[in-house]
Amino acid sequence: MSVPAVFVAGTDTGIGKTHAACALLHALRQAGESACGMKPVASGCMETPDGRRNEDALALLAAGSVPLPYELVNPIALREALSPHLAAAHEGVSIALPPLREAFDALQASHDRVVVEGVGGWMVPLGPGLLASEIAKAWELPVILVVGLRLGCLSHALLTARAIAADGCRLLGWIANRIDPAMEAADENLATLRALLPAPCLGVLPHGEVEPALAARHLHLKSMMA
Repeated sequence: MSVPAVFVAGTDTGIGKTHAACALLHALRQAGESACGMKPVASGCMETPDGRRNEDALALLAAGSVPLPYELVNPIALREALSPHLAAAHEGVSIALPPLREAFDALQASHDRVVVEGVGGWMVPLGPGLLASEIAKAWELPVILVVGLRLGCLSHALLTARAIAADGCRLLGWIANRIDPAMEAADENLATLRALLPAPCLGVLPHGEVEPALAARHLHLKSMMA
């Protein structure tokens, strides 16, 4: 059965979730699917004449099949570049899942595939009693884990995979992102990840500012398309 929507999680902040999600969107489009991205909650947004905008959400918007209202792609846009629960508290904003779900349902109704990008790592707080992982859990989304290849990535990846399983979510696959070109024994670390992570590697993204449409060539989506 094909997978209509996925949740893109990361082993940490700053490991290339957005780049991987955009590459994934282009790979789906190149396979003939209509696809769009979603960033339900984003912090670190800039003020523009059209309202707050987040760089990651704009990248997802640009990588999708058709132009969409920004508010559907990023319903909660927070100004400060802090953990969402802190940024929201500073603004007096309460983050709840139902409004986010409404936007997700609208996107899913008009696309073959929806790629939902999380914020930070798997267990980043969104508010009192609400973690980012609750989005994947509540919406029953299989997870694609982005692993930033750098020192420490083995433990981060394995711990995150364990947390995903403990939360009752399915790890569909993982994407390696070469964020540190000077990483020692990178290929050996990749081999270790392939051996220990309980899901297939969907691709290895090269280091550097590679356009998502080109990076898409490094992904293999059999587990999504089957």
